[in-house]
Amino acid sequence: MMSTLSFSLLQSDLAQFAPRRGLLSIRRLDGSPNVDVNTPGFITATTRGLVPHLSRDHVRSTSSIRWTHIAFESFLDRVPPIPLLQSGPHSLHKFLGFRPNQHILSLSLRDPSDQRIMPPNGKDHVSAYCMSGVRKVTPQMWKDFTTACTPDIIVALSDTSLSDTNYSQKRLTKSVERSTAWLAHLLQSDAKSTSDPSSPRCRNILVNMAGGDEPRARASFSENLIEMLQGVEFEQVNPLRTLDEGVSGYIFELLPLRNDIRRDAPPAREEAAISSVIPLLKASLGPLPITKPRIAHSTSSPHEILQLIRDVGIDIFDIHWAQRAADIGIALDFSFPVPETHRQSENNDSQRQPLLDSTGRRDLGHNLFDVKYGNDHSSLASYLDEQSSDSATQHPTCPCAACSPHSPASHITHSSVDQTYLDPTTSTAPQHSYSRAYIHHLLHTHEMSSHSLLAMHNIAVMDAFFSGIRQLLETDLKNKESKFLEEVERFCNVYDDKMSMFRLAKEDWSTVELERGKGRLTREKEKEKEKEKEKEREKEKSATTTA
Repeated sequence: MMSTLSFSLLQSDLAQFAPRRGLLSIRRLDGSPNVDVNTPGFITATTRGLVPHLSRDHVRSTSSIRWTHIAFESFLDRVPPIPLLQSGPHSLHKFLGFRPNQHILSLSLRDPSDQRIMPPNGKDHVSAYCMSGVRKVTPQMWKDFTTACTPDIIVALSDTSLSDTNYSQKRLTKSVERSTAWLAHLLQSDAKSTSDPSSPRCRNILVNMAGGDEPRARASFSENLIEMLQGVEFEQVNPLRTLDEGVSGYIFELLPLRNDIRRDAPPAREEAAISSVIPLLKASLGPLPITKPRIAHSTSSPHEILQLIRDVGIDIFDIHWAQRAADIGIALDFSFPVPETHRQSENNDSQRQPLLDSTGRRDLGHNLFDVKYGNDHSSLASYLDEQSSDSATQHPTCPCAACSPHSPASHITHSSVDQTYLDPTTSTAPQHSYSRAYIHHLLHTHEMSSHSLLAMHNIAVMDAFFSGIRQLLETDLKNKESKFLEEVERFCNVYDDKMSMFRLAKEDWSTVELERGKGRLTREKEKEKEKEKEKEREKEKSATTTA
């Protein structure tokens, strides 16, 4: 037993579905400092256990990264999986380079942001992807994996379909039954390891809410969690009286849920996917207590995040979409509440800065692959310069390494010769921020540092976004107001919710990849051959016409 999870809400008279302000805390039982996550907050996504584009030093140097989520399926290509070979306390933290006093690690079998079609699950196994193909993981294997890795938080197995076929009613019933049985199996060893029901549980377990896109099935799964156990079922998890007593929180994976809705709904409803998801989330949460954290994976925009906070009361979100933006050269540039300068442009057409032609709303950031940024020497986030720059140093207050770079406090020296050439005047004072033009140059020359700078910046922007949400919720709580609802509406009116910039950025990224990526010389030769063939065809046409 390494840690316990606690969650508290600031509101005492909170409704079932309303914006919530709280604190999630991991208490280390070995004397290490607690790790707190203020809610609404976010989870940082990883690839093979590492935050994409960031080194261990990058991750440790930022206070924005507090909770990281790991998909165990990426380690299944080895037998036994490599994380299982580590030993000692906090073995998963040590193996992946995270600090127990700074980072919370949660572990699930599947990657909640993976959109690939998966083979169907079986009665006693879940299908998972790894580099070597599909692997079948049984509930007992998952229990053994999580016991050996000792993460802070475990996500129970769930029979969630990722196929391209619709659920039948019989299959939906099986899904609910299997998910319930697999949760009970995971709780069984934990319950037997403690004789006192009031003592801390050995594991902090989150359950993925099953039931597909059928409200009755989702409500049925929730009722299974709070139903008093009898007979053999009670003996298996004794001293727990219900499965919900062994659960620390509830997870919603929106990606498979959206896919189910789109298969069943006409094309016209695809744009309203989030409005179709909200009733399903409410169906799951209806029978359950409001005192446990609610987590949503695979949101696709800040608009969805705000709507889920407002209409459902979701506490924590992953930010995979914001991290993915760094892959395609996007520097996020938005805030909540909407900055005053943006509010003025909302009401005064003459003061508007360049907006989208199609919707008349602002982009969520800057597509730095675009050639128009070649000579743009401003900082990545314009609202920081406009609203919250430090007048003393004239540096933006965004704490990321792109907007507020610092010289290192110490240098790596390999010999006494290196020590001789060190500059004694070196300080850790902030340097000038990296400009959009500079990162535009890095992107077009395929420098990996460009994505590192963008990843740190986008995570910092999301941290500021959630901080703005929390501050406004606290203000509403103190003053008994509802400005949060007004600000959500204003945000949706000012910023583009179609994410058009992301589509354009992907196209620009593909163009640069083809022009300057691996195999460029071969592609250029093929283009030259195609041009020569085209000239020959034109000559033949002209000769035929003359004849």
